[in-house]
Amino acid sequence: MSRSGPTGGWLPPNRLLQLIALVSTLDRFAMPPMIPTIARDLDIPLADVATAAGAYFLAYGLMQPIWGLIGGNIGVVRLLRLASFMGALATTASVFAVDAISLAAARTLAGIGFSAAIPSALVYIGETATAEHRHREVANLTAGIAAGTAISTAGAGLLADAVGWRSAFLVSGAIGLVAWLAMRSLPELPVARAAQGLFTPLVAVLRSAPARTLVLLAAGEGAVLLGTLTFLPAAAEHAGASPALASAVTAVFGVAVLVLAPMVARLQRRIGPAALIAGGALCASAGCAVAAASARPLVVVPATALLGAAWAAMHSTLQTWATEVVPHARAAAVSLFACALFAGSALATMLGGGPADHGHFTAIFAVTTALALPLGFLGTFSRARWDRGGPRR
Repeated sequence: MSRSGPTGGWLPPNRLLQLIALVSTLDRFAMPPMIPTIARDLDIPLADVATAAGAYFLAYGLMQPIWGLIGGNIGVVRLLRLASFMGALATTASVFAVDAISLAAARTLAGIGFSAAIPSALVYIGETATAEHRHREVANLTAGIAAGTAISTAGAGLLADAVGWRSAFLVSGAIGLVAWLAMRSLPELPVARAAQGLFTPLVAVLRSAPARTLVLLAAGEGAVLLGTLTFLPAAAEHAGASPALASAVTAVFGVAVLVLAPMVARLQRRIGPAALIAGGALCASAGCAVAAASARPLVVVPATALLGAAWAAMHSTLQTWATEVVPHARAAAVSLFACALFAGSALATMLGGGPADHGHFTAIFAVTTALALPLGFLGTFSRARWDRGGPRR
C-alpha cells in the first residue's frame, strides 16, 4: 500500500485499517456465541435473540450503500471515525438491554455504525494499493477480520460464561472508542464529489452485469458461510457443550482464516481467482455437511475449520473482485457487495431462528450445504469468464 509508511500516529495506515476491521468483526461476531445465554438471562425465546442478531446483520448490510455515498462526499477517513464512534456508543448501550426490543434496537444501531468499517477500508486499499499488491493488502485486511472473529467467538462465550454476556458488549464498545481515537492519524483520501449526481455510482454498478453477478454471489455467501457460523455455537450447546466450549470450538473459524489468508494470497498468483472460488465453495459445502451430520464439539471443530478455509479462499477473492469490477465507481461496488453479503446473512439468521428454537440444526445446515455448490459453480464460471476478458458490462 502506497500510504503504509509511518504517519506520526499510533500505527501506519495498513495497521489502522486492520484495527478498524478487527473492531468491526469483534462486535459482529460477539453475539452468535451468546445467543442461548442471552435468551436464558432475559427469559425470552432463542428465536427472538436470533432475530435481534439478524436485525444487526440486516442494518449492517443495508447501510453499506448509504455509507458509501456519504463517504464519497465527506471523505473515507472522516466517515470511518464518525461511524466507529456511533458503533462504539451503540454497542455500549447494548449492555443495558432488558428485553428483546431494547436488545434489537441497540444492536441495530451498532450494526449501522460498524457497517462502515470494512467497505471503507477496502475502498482505501483500492485507491492506495497498486493492482499488483491489492490482493495481498486485502488478504492482510482479512487477517485482521480473522483475528477479530477468533477473539470474538472464543472471548464472548468465555466472558458470557464467567462474567455475563453484557461484559462482552462493554469490551467491544471500549475497543471501538480506542480505534476511533487511533484513526485520527490515518491520512484522508481526496474527496471527489460527483458532479453528475449522488446516485450515479450506484446506477453504474447496477448496470454492470459482472457487478450484478458479484452482488448475487455475495448474498449467497452470506447465507451459507455467515448463516452457518451464526448457528454453530447454539448447535454445539444443544449437543451438550458449555457456552464457553461452544464458543471456543467455533473460534477455529477465525484461526483457520488467520492461518490460510496469507497462503491464499500467494496461491492466487499461481492458480488464479476462479480456482480459489471453486476450492472455497467445496470447503464450504463440506463444512456445512459435517455440521449437519453432528454438532458435537469434536465434529464442529473440523466443520468450522472448513468454513474458515472457504472464507479465506472464496470471500477474499470475491472481495478483491469487488474493488476491481467497476473501477470508476469502486466505493459503490464495494458497498453493494457488503450490503448483499450481510443481507444474505440476516435473511439466513432470521429464517433459521424458528428451527433453531426447536433444535432443528441439522435442517439448517442441510440447506446451507445444498446452497454451497451452486454458489461455487456460478462464482467459478463468472470469474473465469471475467478473466478471459468476457463482457464487462
